[in-house]
Amino acid sequence: MTLALALVGAAISIGAVHTCAPDHWMPFAALSRANRWSARRTASITAMCGLGHVTVSVLLGVLALVFGREIFEAFGKRLESVAGLLLIGFGVAYAAWGIRNAIADHVHRNAHARGHHHHHLKFTSHAAMATSHEPSAINKLTPFGLFLLFSADPCVAVIPLMFASAPLGWTTTLAVVAAYEVATIATMVLLVLPAHAAVAAVRPLWTDRYGDAVAGGVVAAVGVVVMALGI
Repeated sequence: MTLALALVGAAISIGAVHTCAPDHWMPFAALSRANRWSARRTASITAMCGLGHVTVSVLLGVLALVFGREIFEAFGKRLESVAGLLLIGFGVAYAAWGIRNAIADHVHRNAHARGHHHHHLKFTSHAAMATSHEPSAINKLTPFGLFLLFSADPCVAVIPLMFASAPLGWTTTLAVVAAYEVATIATMVLLVLPAHAAVAAVRPLWTDRYGDAVAGGVVAAVGVVVMALGI
């Protein structure tokens, strides 16, 4: 019983501590500002992505228990090693889309400001409709993209815990897994909510036009930090 409690405590500690890395919460805060997510939506998207992150980790642990630890632990570490690259790729693509939209919006505003209202009315209205529709499509795809991104980035630290708890029975193993999942997801949400409040308080005018580009740049920068520090 003492060993089981110690393993559950270790799972909680590992789940909470590894989540403090900026790649587990900062991208959500940055994208929440660009997409105008509410605190509730930001928390739900973060929790969803956290669930994908820890569930893939646990699935690798189950496969390691059944088929052997070395192969699947090595596979998990391999996925971890490319997590930074995935963040950089996602961030750069999102920033490029944001810059493209910002430039298009600037062109449309200038055309309207020059006074060619009648000539450009139809064109501008269609362009505005396209611009309004495109962010909506991206807004719908962004949470799904984040979910895939985090599901492809497991934490192999849970695998040794599962191996240590397996001889104590499935009840203990499930308790360790549940503790790890809850600690990870809860910590992600607890970290992202104050960050969401902080970025939502930023009100410069340029954040409305270039918010998507800035958010993508932040995500890419987090990926660079992750790779540089090896976390």
